Amino acid sequence: MEQAPLEPERQLQPAPLEPLGSPDAGLGAAVGKEAEGAGEENSGVDTMTHNNFWLKKIEISVSEAEKRTGRNAMNMQETYTAYLIETRSVEHTNSQSVLTDSLWRRYSEFELLRSYLLVYYPHIVVPPLPEKRAEFVWHKLSADNMDPDFVERRRIGLENFLLRIASHPILCRDKIFYLFLTQEGNWKDTVNETGFQLKADSRLKALNATFRVKNPDKRFTDLKHYSDELQSVISHLLRVRARVADRLYGVYKVHGNYGRVFSEWSAIEKEMGDGLQSAGHHMDVYASSIDDILEDEEHYADQLKEYLFYAEALRAVCRKHELMQYDLEMAAQDLASKKQQCEELATGTVRTFSLKGMTTKLFGQETPEQREARIKVLEEQINEGEQQLKSKNLEGREFVKNAWADIERFKEQKNRDLKEALISYAVMQISMCKKGIQVWTNAKECFSKM
Repeated sequence: MEQAPLEPERQLQPAPLEPLGSPDAGLGAAVGKEAEGAGEENSGVDTMTHNNFWLKKIEISVSEAEKRTGRNAMNMQETYTAYLIETRSVEHTNSQSVLTDSLWRRYSEFELLRSYLLVYYPHIVVPPLPEKRAEFVWHKLSADNMDPDFVERRRIGLENFLLRIASHPILCRDKIFYLFLTQEGNWKDTVNETGFQLKADSRLKALNATFRVKNPDKRFTDLKHYSDELQSVISHLLRVRARVADRLYGVYKVHGNYGRVFSEWSAIEKEMGDGLQSAGHHMDVYASSIDDILEDEEHYADQLKEYLFYAEALRAVCRKHELMQYDLEMAAQDLASKKQQCEELATGTVRTFSLKGMTTKLFGQETPEQREARIKVLEEQINEGEQQLKSKNLEGREFVKNAWADIERFKEQKNRDLKEALISYAVMQISMCKKGIQVWTNAKECFSKM
């Protein structure tokens, strides 16, 4: 008895979010499945390291940045920045460190690591890299990617990127990530041997799936809209912050003008000279503090930028789901077409216009043997199509389950991090205002003593 094809709209309909349990439970199951799959697929380059919890025993830091000159792929001289990654074992085995002490990596190697993770873990919201060139900066801050202040902030961002991966319950166990921290020589060759470039989905194919999928999952559609809104809101917030920083810089530098005027005035006043000189000193100190203040603000802005870039990581998960849904719908449509052809051959009736039917009318009917042979071929294709459809459906459901578990984990992380960053930023602003009040209070006392 033939099995009816699964309807496309029912193929990738995920189970309600509540029955998935806690994010940790879903991720725990996913971790086990990922580990099994990696062991089966990659005999030469194992995707998952057997020592699952080694990252709990080491400390990771990007401790230094260094400007270097070298040759690129076109044999042209270029200047780039290399970053020193240090890994230190908390525990030691046989009085020897478990991991290599340090190695240097370029920004492009961090990009290669992330590209690999995006391909092999499409259901995970992969942590983003810090910006390659400065954006949303106040006008006095250099936007040059070789500027020492920017390089320092990017160093902190790269360290945070590694710590994000190290703290992820699935990504931390990846063998390529382990080698990124420990293998300096031929790490790129090891990554390329995984063949991840061949498994990457083309942008054109993803765009095609976005517009042609007939039954998109509403939750993933809502997630895509949420990521767009998150990116829009944070971008607006960063632009406003840059404008406010420009104005604040001007206000502080006005105090520098006060300081200069009071100092010059004190030179021509005998009785008020000391008071004016002291007031001018307070103004100068206040004016000179703005550069450090706004530089500290940039670190809070970088925390917001991280989630600005996380929005694209969310959309990557949504695009992968759309591709799987589209492939599933195409497989279901192809299976339904073959079943219809088989039925028409068996009954001798043609329901729809086809080139084959027109050819039959022009050149005569097929012999019974020919018809039986075609029916047999179609039945084999139908059996293969049903198995393929079933496999795609199970794969899609597993993707949805694991993806939503990781999205829940991401949401908890986002709420915690942004809350902490915004509170710290508010506290910093309050402290800055109190210092301003104190400066004018001190100036007032200087004036009162004149």
